[in-house]
Amino acid sequence: MYILGIDTATRVAGAAVIGDGRLIAERFIHNLQTHSQNIIPMIQQVMDDSGITPKDLNGIAVTGGPGSFTGLRIGMSVAKSMALVLNIPVAAISTLEVLAWNLYRTEGLICPVLDAKKKEVYTCIYASNGHGLIELIKPAALSIEVLIEEISRFEGSVTFLGDGVPVYGDIIREQLGQRVLFATKINSFPRASAAAELGLAQIADSNPGDSTFLQPIYLRKSEAEITWEQKNSCAEPEMNL
Repeated sequence: MYILGIDTATRVAGAAVIGDGRLIAERFIHNLQTHSQNIIPMIQQVMDDSGITPKDLNGIAVTGGPGSFTGLRIGMSVAKSMALVLNIPVAAISTLEVLAWNLYRTEGLICPVLDAKKKEVYTCIYASNGHGLIELIKPAALSIEVLIEEISRFEGSVTFLGDGVPVYGDIIREQLGQRVLFATKINSFPRASAAAELGLAQIADSNPGDSTFLQPIYLRKSEAEITWEQKNSCAEPEMNL
């Protein structure tokens, strides 16, 4: 069973193929080019490296958010289009879960943090049971202060990872002290291979549903939506005479 993993949720882009119980090929790019330039050639490359064609794929897994609004739309569009043409299932996997999967056998709490701007992070809190991840706090857009309050409800060490660490690492360390661990840089980005592995389990164990209705997980509204709502909320209501 071959699963293609696609990740365009953050500043990095990735594509991977897993099959026969192993990671066969993976490409990872952090070159600041747009994901629309990178992702299609990367997908072609990992399939070439794997010695398979699109018709050999049994499913697709894509990071479904939270993350960059543009990046999520690119990855989701590619995944849905391929799934529709190939008539195969597609699974959207939480970007936070994909991140945490890099450390899923780590003791203590695992806390992915993505910089959401506006003094917030996209985050949640996981614990590992040695076989998978247990979600202790659901994904949300939180200020770092609120996140620290939530973490204070639990005991033990906390490993942080994600692009929010360089932004808020000093505050986290100051507030939580010796409880804090930071993941290595190589483990601090989403990996398409993790999306593929998590997607394989979802596709094999259940029916992921119609890809037509698959939507990104944004956790909060985009700037365009906020601007539109503010503009229209100030408009005078029409009167029906």
